[in-house]
Amino acid sequence: MLKIRLKRVGRKGDPSFRVVLIDSSKGPKSGKINEVLGFYDPRKNLRKLKGPEIKNWILKGAGISDTVFNLLIDEKIIDGKKINVLPKKSPIIKEKAEEASGSDETLEKNSDAGEAGAETNTNSPEKASEEETSGVEESPPDEGLKTETPKEKEKTLIDASKPEETK
Repeated sequence: MLKIRLKRVGRKGDPSFRVVLIDSSKGPKSGKINEVLGFYDPRKNLRKLKGPEIKNWILKGAGISDTVFNLLIDEKIIDGKKINVLPKKSPIIKEKAEEASGSDETLEKNSDAGEAGAETNTNSPEKASEEETSGVEESPPDEGLKTETPKEKEKTLIDASKPEETK
């Protein structure tokens, strides 16, 4: 499957990229590109993309990397919502707040456990740490948003193109 992606061509410490059409099984530095569709220099904020040719390849079924997808939206070649390409981070602020409130509760539990006996006192810090970690809940994804990312489109295209096996 063909993919539109970035290929780094800048020297060390000076990144610049070519927007290329390449077979997805090949690496971006393999040198076996099918077509150069533009360039992008993030330091100077220069970009030049061949819009009609890119649209043509997308219509023919070429996949798009997430970063190139965002560039195409910026240049208004395609319409849509940008994709977050940064790695997802865990909610650190919430955990610190819960640990602060949880530490007060564990102190109270430890003082109660001290009255009950020494055996429960040795187990109470382990239980408290389990309670703190189990208290962190992940928010469910927004069900109202039904946008399909290029990766999901690529996966559905791959699944549809595979012939069904008969046994």
